[in-house]
Amino acid sequence: MIRGTKIRQLWVTDNICFLVGSMASLRLAFVSSPAPEAIAAKKELADRYGAVSPEDADCIVALGGDGVMLRTLHQYMDLGTPIYGMHRGSVGFLMNDFDTGDLAERINSAETTELHPLSMTAIDTDNNSHNLLAINEVSLFRTTYQAAKLRLGVDDRTRMDELVCDGVLVATPAGSTAYNLSAHGPILPLGSRLLALTPISAFRPRRWRGALLPYEARITIEVLDPLSRAVNAAADHQEVEKVARVDLGIDENRVLRLMFDNDHGLDERILREQFLF
Repeated sequence: MIRGTKIRQLWVTDNICFLVGSMASLRLAFVSSPAPEAIAAKKELADRYGAVSPEDADCIVALGGDGVMLRTLHQYMDLGTPIYGMHRGSVGFLMNDFDTGDLAERINSAETTELHPLSMTAIDTDNNSHNLLAINEVSLFRTTYQAAKLRLGVDDRTRMDELVCDGVLVATPAGSTAYNLSAHGPILPLGSRLLALTPISAFRPRRWRGALLPYEARITIEVLDPLSRAVNAAADHQEVEKVARVDLGIDENRVLRLMFDNDHGLDERILREQFLF
């Protein structure tokens, strides 16, 4: 028996969720990337299973690659509706295999992983404040030929007076296999409650590889010369130009729900990534 709180047709137990109710009553919304194969899949599935608006859906089905999954998570974050992705794009780490058959049954038997986004407050050189959320990572990167000079702080204490680099990023466990991994950062298991602080092409200290931080850590990144060594900050696909300071940390009050087939859970995918060469 599943114990938890019923939210529409969603039952929550710890951090695993299950949709319940008859398959015939499962209300689905379909969103897709602009790729022709994703648009065609959206039409085919809507014709076969019927479609409602995302606001009225028990589950949102995202068709495309990881990009459309991230955009869908951002766009419908406040609904609390679980999102089930199917791969009709390029990179599909967050997506299930595409199959038009037995979709309602797959969704009803899928497991849902709960994620929390990073909350970023960026202050630009004109003293404007920008508040954004990131599911994968917050990254800072130089925009001139000169290296960036950054000061790093954790929980109101300076941890590094000066990092000379192309940039730095903070990744969630779910985002640790994306840009963070390309920058030689560590892969974080979903249940680790850790954040990865990873430099991008560090020049001084040259051999610094980053740090693992507690999930609850509050991180401050100051740009030491923001006018002549300009730095931009990005929260996933949303970018702020010419930042002087960035404050960030996990927002545990916001919950994102991704659904995966039983044999393709995100935990398993993250584990498998660590053995690929």
